[in-house]
Amino acid sequence: MFGDAKLGDRRRVKRLIEIFEQTRKHPGGTLPDKLKSPMDLKALYRWCACPDVTHRAIIEAMGRHALRQLDSDVKTVLVLHDATELDYTSITSLADQLGQIGKGLSRGYICHNSLAVTADGREILGLTNQILHRRDDVPEKETMLQRRQRESRESRLWLQGTAGLPRDQRLVDVCDQGSDTFEFLEHEFLSGRRFVIRSKRQRCVYLGHEARGLRETLDRQAARLPVLGQRVLKIQSQKGKRSHRAREVTLEVRGGPILVPRPHARHGEYQGIPMPIWAVRVFETKPPRGAEALEWVLLTNEPITTYEDALRVVEWYELRWIVEEFHKAMKTACGIENMQFTVTARLEPMVAVLSAVATTLLNLRGASRREDAKTRPATEVIAVEYVRVLSGWRYRHVREDLTIHEFFFALARLGGHQNRKHDKQPGWLVLWRGWSTLQAMLDGADAIRRKKCG
Repeated sequence: MFGDAKLGDRRRVKRLIEIFEQTRKHPGGTLPDKLKSPMDLKALYRWCACPDVTHRAIIEAMGRHALRQLDSDVKTVLVLHDATELDYTSITSLADQLGQIGKGLSRGYICHNSLAVTADGREILGLTNQILHRRDDVPEKETMLQRRQRESRESRLWLQGTAGLPRDQRLVDVCDQGSDTFEFLEHEFLSGRRFVIRSKRQRCVYLGHEARGLRETLDRQAARLPVLGQRVLKIQSQKGKRSHRAREVTLEVRGGPILVPRPHARHGEYQGIPMPIWAVRVFETKPPRGAEALEWVLLTNEPITTYEDALRVVEWYELRWIVEEFHKAMKTACGIENMQFTVTARLEPMVAVLSAVATTLLNLRGASRREDAKTRPATEVIAVEYVRVLSGWRYRHVREDLTIHEFFFALARLGGHQNRKHDKQPGWLVLWRGWSTLQAMLDGADAIRRKKCG
């Protein structure tokens, strides 16, 4: 992953790989928790202090690694774009070096991630990009022109997140409502890639690919698209912070061609070409009394003529949950907000390293949910030492033939999951507890083995 990182010296690249392996073994807690040896911890701090060791250099190496996995066998790769906030308010020495987050009372980064995932096997290929954005203090009377020209406006993050991606039809940029600007839509239309963007703005569009007939708001036009089929889903309804039973919903799926003309007000930088694309509307036909109907309108350059076409686009968008799980892995499993650096130039490289650790942990969790998890040997994705130690704890004798499914449910059991049939899939907190305990068990076994050998 990091072999071609441009850090000015091969020894720094070697140290990067060592730090990655060490933190992957102990992902949680603070840096002293991850690196128990004072010598290793001191080496990490010296490494972070090198001017050539930068967040950008590490992320670019990760992006090249992810894109190298685009071989002839990979038909479709989704690049899931989304942002999360990294909160470092507690580190007062960083206050002037960070931007506002939350409601403006906290300090940190807007961390914009672009995560490559195979559309069929749901394998995490890695981060193609990550941007650590510091939110500016915007003047109260900023004009539309000033805002459009400001380099730090957050709507630019969506364009910057695609930097480095090739013109390749196997890549599909999948984005949530925050990306729905004419500027980004035109950028994607001209990118040479495919895209799926959830609509937020009620722009006026035409039905069909020509500027004829009614020009009305997208929600009205989407409701006029032909019905292609229905889909039944179970969703977990929520009220406040209390979860209720899953309910079954019937979704009507419509789809067809639309034309997006240039808007009247210019909020971004673009050519303003009319864009013949497609829209898919997913709508809950009979919501429960008092409940708001589920509705998505997705914009795409993937042709939509059949129900199968529309369903494919909907399923691509539904895989956005993976990048949200990645954010949980960054924060819960890797403790990315627990670091105590006093200079952002030293903090940021470790944000990149721990983000790489999060992708590997996410891949392990994803493997446990694949269809072949009950037959695929755990040793294909987990080192045999981990399998031996965990099996010895769970089954009272050492086994190397655990499947991925058996390994992860044993790991969840170690973290407090009861493994009962009616229990939900283990979450990040349970798996993190199990992984931390397993690593401690492995360290103990290594210490005993070294003592015997000595």
